[in-house]
Amino acid sequence: MSKSISINPATEEKIAEYNRLTVKETQQKIEKAHTVFMEWKNTSHIKRAQLMNNLADELENNTDYYAEIATAEMGKTIGQSRKEVEKCAWVCRYYAENTKDLLQDTAVKTEAEKSYVTFQPLGVVLAVMPWNFPYYQAIRFLAPALMAGNTGVLKHASNVQGCAFAIEEAIIKAGFPEGIFSNINVASDAIEAVIEHNHIVAVTLTGSAPAGQSVASIAGKNLKKTVLELGGNDAYIVLDDANLEEATDLATLGRLQNNGQTCIAAKRIIVLDKIYDEFLKLYTEKMEAAKMGEPTDKDTYYGPLARLDLRDELHKQVEKTIDQGGTLILGGKIPNRKGAYYPATILTDLEDGMEAFNEELFGPVASVIRAKDEAHAIELANNSKFGLGAGVITSDKKKGEKIALQLEAGSCFVNKLVASDPRLPFGGIKTSGFGRELSGYGIKEFVNTKTIWID
Repeated sequence: MSKSISINPATEEKIAEYNRLTVKETQQKIEKAHTVFMEWKNTSHIKRAQLMNNLADELENNTDYYAEIATAEMGKTIGQSRKEVEKCAWVCRYYAENTKDLLQDTAVKTEAEKSYVTFQPLGVVLAVMPWNFPYYQAIRFLAPALMAGNTGVLKHASNVQGCAFAIEEAIIKAGFPEGIFSNINVASDAIEAVIEHNHIVAVTLTGSAPAGQSVASIAGKNLKKTVLELGGNDAYIVLDDANLEEATDLATLGRLQNNGQTCIAAKRIIVLDKIYDEFLKLYTEKMEAAKMGEPTDKDTYYGPLARLDLRDELHKQVEKTIDQGGTLILGGKIPNRKGAYYPATILTDLEDGMEAFNEELFGPVASVIRAKDEAHAIELANNSKFGLGAGVITSDKKKGEKIALQLEAGSCFVNKLVASDPRLPFGGIKTSGFGRELSGYGIKEFVNTKTIWID
């Protein structure tokens, strides 16, 4: 029987082995989810909300327990792991409190005696999720899906199966019906058969563009709805009126949070010529001062990447960029220590066609790009195949808003790092995916938007 293995990226020590499911076991979990759906779809909103609040309680009351699993499995600093668990509880409570209003029938005035739009659940939804936010990625799908009356199965990343089973455990502790949302530990090559199962009605995936293309192709062939949240190469424009202390603090956090492994992280920092040199000097000092270390230490700013192969691939991208003419300002060397560590790195003199300009670098590597003026900065920001998030840093909020409206991305934030929020839709355009998660827009992705006409 094949296994998936969790390895601590800070120590390279094996944490646990997990047996992969057989084809029969996988089918049984999907069929169980469908059986539960046939009753769950008729469960009252009050009952669903009670259980969702129970799940929030479970996460809040045992934050350290869940956080320690995430830190051990993917190297997230312990403080950020706790915040992730707390954010999951927030999402659960948001949907417990707001789903009734979000899915309220909508009356439409027509020549009919009565006509309206109603929203009904679809069935079993497959969630294919990555390792970088092992709880939040799953919960931000799970909470709206269950509150809408759907059930689900989770295909989580192989290196965070401890987190995957912890989610399943938390759901049971909250009192949800057994099998309403199960983890299916299968290899990536088993996904096609899962999607093709007649009880899987839709798929949501967060991951790389190639993974999204593969899943969307299979789902499309089987006429099943998909929502894809893929990679990003987010641009943050720093205008010449920005407070440099605040701008460099944001840029440092934006590049090093979650050890640099965030789809919406500040990756391409586009700075106007007038302040470029001063910004780069201060930014380099702050990136160099940020402590890389053991993720369980309280004073660690960022820890290791999630796996050694990911660290090595990131380093190849840095070296390729330098070979293409980019300049290494800071970092760029694999440290001589155990663990998947990579130092805070800054690349400059970047142009279209270079690896760090065009591709996503998933780690603590910042691309700092000089712009002649605001128009040039917008042009550089939009010169990307990605469109997940973007930001503007300025003391003129009206100007920041004007520029944000011109940036090609699913989310644009002014004077704040892009973040997902259950009250707002989240997702991308271009090769960053399609569809939306969270808010009323996200919960309606996996429902039947149904017209009722009574003459």
